Order: sequence, then structure tokens, then C-alpha cells
Amino acid sequence: MNLDFSEDELAFRQAVRDLIAEALPQGHAFDGSRADEARWHTALLAKGWAVNRFPVAFGGPGWTPAMSFIWERETAAAGLPGQVGGMGPGMLAPVLFAYGSPEQQARFLPDIVADRVRWCQGYSEPGAGSDLAALRTRAVREGEIYVVDGEKVWTSGAHTADWMFCLTRTATETKPQAGITFLLIDMRTPGVEVTPIISIDGRHAFNRVTFDGVRVPVENRIGLEGQGWTYAKGLLTHERTGQAFVSLSLNLLRGIRVAASTELAGSAGGQLIEDPGFASRLSAVEIELRALEMTELRTLWEVAAGSAPGAQSSMLKLKGTEIVQRLTELYVECAGPYAAPWFPETDGPAEPLGPSWAGRETVRYLEGRAASIAGGSDEVQRNIMAKHVLKI
Repeated sequence: MNLDFSEDELAFRQAVRDLIAEALPQGHAFDGSRADEARWHTALLAKGWAVNRFPVAFGGPGWTPAMSFIWERETAAAGLPGQVGGMGPGMLAPVLFAYGSPEQQARFLPDIVADRVRWCQGYSEPGAGSDLAALRTRAVREGEIYVVDGEKVWTSGAHTADWMFCLTRTATETKPQAGITFLLIDMRTPGVEVTPIISIDGRHAFNRVTFDGVRVPVENRIGLEGQGWTYAKGLLTHERTGQAFVSLSLNLLRGIRVAASTELAGSAGGQLIEDPGFASRLSAVEIELRALEMTELRTLWEVAAGSAPGAQSSMLKLKGTEIVQRLTELYVECAGPYAAPWFPETDGPAEPLGPSWAGRETVRYLEGRAASIAGGSDEVQRNIMAKHVLKI
């Protein structure tokens, strides 16, 4: 693995920067709105980069690992998503590539590419989060229909999603993993109900979804009945590989250095960056972040060579979570008393006290607490590494 960029890769980096400059008018920050997403997605479609993680056979650009690495760093530094479409391109699409029928690929992939349909993930349930094999949402087959009853929880984006890829239980007579089936469910189907869950950071990102006699055509089943656990494991490795948060952490690191160099961050007019204890903690986490960055790049090369992420995805997710949480803590420390969060939904002041970033980074700190659970808890990741790497 060569860590030095070639001339072609450096030219690609410049092309990425040119595209970002064209797509983002000077002085305009990407705000995450659907309008901004649509503008960015249109630019990506025109360039042929809208689904940059797709294989060439399914319309992907055929980037090398180094190009994917460059793309993620440059878009993250500009505050842009690497691709638009939520969970469809990065999570469901790999399952459709590997296990979907040609008819399913032809039906669902074009809408994912065009961002006409948004997807959510129906995995976790009350009592079946870390122990996903304990899920109890039932799908009973009646002719060419599955009738689904049960409940999913912490379902990200369910309130705005058009469809859900969902794990359901179709058998109880065998070991738990062998009785799980992977279904695609239209969220507009009668019997689907979505209830908001407001998280500690004040956002409505999560939901409780209940199914009451929801009728799902058998043609919406991915692969074979009872094999959903196998398909879900492959999806989770892709999800966890993307949860190393390296680009986010690099952005946080840059922001902390600036914030800690202001008088606001110190006491008696000093600068927090000059405090030996703070500087030591910041340097220690930066060293770990640089090591994680190299591990992520090595994993990208292995995946490009045909290997699955495997247990490495758990290591990336676990260490990435730890680093981003430590960095958000340091950022909040920079804000000092101005870290008190002011959410738009409250009766707080119209304008935040102190610098604009203080409240924002406090919200990010609160949001980051959930990273130890999302995508599989830290304990689950340690168990996976113990079993598949250490052979315990």
C-alpha cells in the first residue's frame, strides 16, 4: 500500500475541489436542507459521482481506494456529504448488489441513484438492540403476502423515509439467527405507524415504528426466507466501516486548535492551548486519530482488492467512536461557560451567548454520546474482535 498520492490522484483532488467550489457559492455553507442536498446531488449526477461507492457494474465511477479517501476528506472539510440519499446508497444498495434479484435491482437501484426514494433501517427493537438475534417482529406468510406485526425502535429517519429495509422473524423452531428474513416495506402501507423519539441533543432523528397487520408482498423479500441474518451482517460491516468518523474528527481537531487559541477559552485572558494538561490531551488524541486514519486507508485498499471489511469494521467503529467523543469533550471545554446549549425549540435567547460555535459543539457533544450504541454497542464490537481476531 503506497500512502503517497500519485500525480493522477493529486489531479483528482483538484477536480474535487473545483467541483465543490462550483457547487457551493462563495460564502454559502451547506445547511443540510433538502434544497441544498438537491443542488449538491445535481452537481454530483452531472459529474457521474452521485453514487461513488457503487461498483462500476451498477453505475459507480470505479474510484481507487486513494480516490475514495481523497473524496471523503475534501467533502467533509467543506461540510458536504460524500453522497446524497441517506441509507439507500451506503447501506441498502450493497445488499441489493450481493443478494437482490435482477428484478429488485432494476426496481430499487435507479430510485436510490436519483434520490427519489429515501430508506430507513428497521433493525433494533425493545429488548433486541445489542442482541439483534432476539428480535420478535413477526412476518407470517399467507400465500404471496407476509403479514408483519411488531415494533422497531431508534429508527433513524423513519419520519421522512419512503421505505424501510427490515429484519423480521419468520421462524422460531430453530436457532434465533436462522429464523430471520429481510423484507423491504413501503412506509405508506396501512398499519405502519411512526412515533417521534426526541434525543438528548433536542433533535427529532429517531423514531418508534409499529407494524399492525402490515401486508408485504413476497416479491419484496431479499434472498431466501430465513437467511436475513447473513444479509444483515454484511450490511452492518459496511455501516461500521463508515462509522470511523475520521473526517469528522479531523474537522473537530482543526476547530479545537482555533478555539483553544482564543482568549475566550482561557482564564484571566490566557489561551487554553497554552495549558500543558489540555495540550497534552489534545496531542494524545491526535496521535490516535492519525493511526486510525492509516487503518481506515488500509481497510479501503483491502476492500478494493476483494476482501470484506470483517472484524476490522468493528475496530474502526469502536476506536472512531472513542476519538470523536474525546474531541467533542475538548471542544466543549474550550467553550467554558458558553457551552450551555440553546435549542431553537426552547425559550432561550434568540442569539446564543458567546461564539456561535459554542452551542453547536455542545449539541454535537450530546449527539456523540449515542455513538457508543448506534450501529452496535461498544461491547458488541469488543466481542466481535475477541471472537474473530483474538479467537477467544
